[in-house]
Amino acid sequence: MIYVSMIEIFFKAQESLVAAMGEVQGNWLTVAGFFGGILLIALIDHSIPKQGNPHELKKVEDMNKEPKDPALLKMGTFTAIAIAIHNFPEGIATFTSALQDPALGLAIAVAIAIHNIPEGIAVSVPVYYATGSRKKAFKLSFLSGLSEPIGALVAFLILMPYLNDIMFGIIFAGVAGIMVFISLDELLPAAKKYDETHVSIYGVISGMAIMALSILLFI
Repeated sequence: MIYVSMIEIFFKAQESLVAAMGEVQGNWLTVAGFFGGILLIALIDHSIPKQGNPHELKKVEDMNKEPKDPALLKMGTFTAIAIAIHNFPEGIATFTSALQDPALGLAIAVAIAIHNIPEGIAVSVPVYYATGSRKKAFKLSFLSGLSEPIGALVAFLILMPYLNDIMFGIIFAGVAGIMVFISLDELLPAAKKYDETHVSIYGVISGMAIMALSILLFI
């Protein structure tokens, strides 16, 4: 996610905005969009209670201490709502990027899909231990992920008439900021939490290499 954000998405945004608004304004708007995306996801994080925030790392062992605990069900429900809020703009981002550049859209979809795995676990584990029902755990985590295709549908039905170089550029810059924030705030700390050596940094580098390869294969 860091690689595709900084190497591909940011420069796609810059290219679109510079072409539409000129070098000075285009570069300023790209940077503003990037940090605007970071500010947006940070504000969403700040507004979500800690117990329901998917970016607050929780160990499975901690959730397993008191099965059938109603508080775990509440936590899982809050997490599902939080993830649904996070996923909505990700759906818009995937749709708009694929519309402009299918290869980049595929790379973003892969990155977001990988990022969604721990989020799904964050919903299903507390719900399962609270209710003992795998069906309920799966259903709630599945529903939380539906906001992503809904975001893509909203982009298709509502944003399509307004999608020009400026809109593309602003969305891309914002998405780059959002993905960098999620990587640094959620994924890397979670990896380091269970890392006793340097495995997590090797994972980052391997992930960048895989993402670079996936983009090169579709040139």
